[in-house]
Amino acid sequence: MATCPACGIEAGADSAECPRCHLSVTLFDSIREAAGPSGTSDPTYLRTIGELLATVDLTTAVSPRPEPAHGLLSRPDRGADLPEPSTVSRSTARAAPPIERVLDFPPAPSASEPLSEVKHRLDEYFRLGRRLSVDFTDFESRANSAALVDDADSLEILAREMFVHLSSTIAEEYEALLGRRNELAQLASTASADVELTAVRRAIGTGDLNGAQRRLAHVRDALSRAEEDWEVGRILVAEGDLMVTTIRELGGDPTPATGPLEEGRRLFAEGRRADAERVLARAAVALWTILQPLLLGELHRFRDRMVEVRSAGLDIEPAVQHLRAVSVELRKRNFVGTVMSYRRLRTAVNLVSPPAVESLAPTEVAAGFRASPPA
Repeated sequence: MATCPACGIEAGADSAECPRCHLSVTLFDSIREAAGPSGTSDPTYLRTIGELLATVDLTTAVSPRPEPAHGLLSRPDRGADLPEPSTVSRSTARAAPPIERVLDFPPAPSASEPLSEVKHRLDEYFRLGRRLSVDFTDFESRANSAALVDDADSLEILAREMFVHLSSTIAEEYEALLGRRNELAQLASTASADVELTAVRRAIGTGDLNGAQRRLAHVRDALSRAEEDWEVGRILVAEGDLMVTTIRELGGDPTPATGPLEEGRRLFAEGRRADAERVLARAAVALWTILQPLLLGELHRFRDRMVEVRSAGLDIEPAVQHLRAVSVELRKRNFVGTVMSYRRLRTAVNLVSPPAVESLAPTEVAAGFRASPPA
C-alpha cells in the first residue's frame, strides 16, 4: 500500500488513484521528489534552465552547481499578479449558493408631510450622505435657499431627489459587497455576511436608508475578516487553476493531478482551512509534475527562436530578462511564479520575432495569441 502525498490516505495495492482526493498513483513518487527538501543534487529542470539561459545570455556561464533550491513554498506570494480563478471544475459544491442581485426599492416619501418633517428628513439625508462620502454640495445650496423662504414645494422635491440619490448609492455598495460575498462563498462559509445582507435588503425595501447603511458597514467588516482568514486558500486555488490552464494550453492533460485541487475546494467548503491549504499546496506540486516536461519543451523552442533572432542581428535582451526570471522562480521552486514568468517570456519571444511566426511550433503560436502584454 502507498500513502497519498497530497492528503495522506492509504491507497490499495491495486488502486489507480487515491480513494479520497483521486490523485493518480503514478504521480505519488514524483510529487514526493518535487515536494521534499532539496539534497546535494539539483532537480533536472534546474540544470536544464541553467543550460538554456547560458546559450542565449552571453553574460552567464554554465554552472555545474547552481545555487541550492529552496524547499517547496508553504505559502503563496500574496503580491503575485494572479489572474482571476477560472472555472476549471465545479464538481465541488459551494459553501453557499450565490445571492441574486435583486432589490425592491420603495416609492419616494409622500409629498404631504408637514414642513418640519421634511426639514428633519433632509437633515438625516445630509448626515447619511456624509457617512457615504457623497458630494451633496449642490443639494446643500438648494436646501439653504429654499429654507430661507420656507419654500415647502422645493424642499419636498429636494427630499425626493436626495432619497433617490442615496438609494442608488446604497444599492451600488450593496452590489459591490454582494460580488465579494459570492466570490468568497465558492470556498468558504459566508453565513455572518449573509444574515446582514438579508437585513440590508429588508431595510432598503422599507425605505430605512440609515438602517441599510449601518448593515452594509457590518457586511463590509464581516467580509474583510473572512477574506483575510481565507486569503491564502483563495490564492492557492487561483494558482492551481492557472497551472491547469497552462497544462492544457501546452497540449497536456491535467486530469491525473486535479483531484487534490478539488479536494482542497471541498475542505474549504467544510470550513477546514488548515487541511485545505495543506492539500492545495500539494495540488500545486502534483500539477507541476505534469507541467514540467511540457514547459521545458516550450523553453527549448523559445531558446532556439531567440538564438535565430540574435543571429539575425535583432535585440533579444527583453526576452533574456524574462528567461532569467523563469530561472529565478524555478530555483525558489515557486512553480506558479515560474508559470507567470514563462507567460511573459512567451509574449516577449513572439514580439521580438513577428516575421518568423510561421516557423514556430503550433502550440507556441496558439499560446502567443492568448498571451497577455508583458508586465
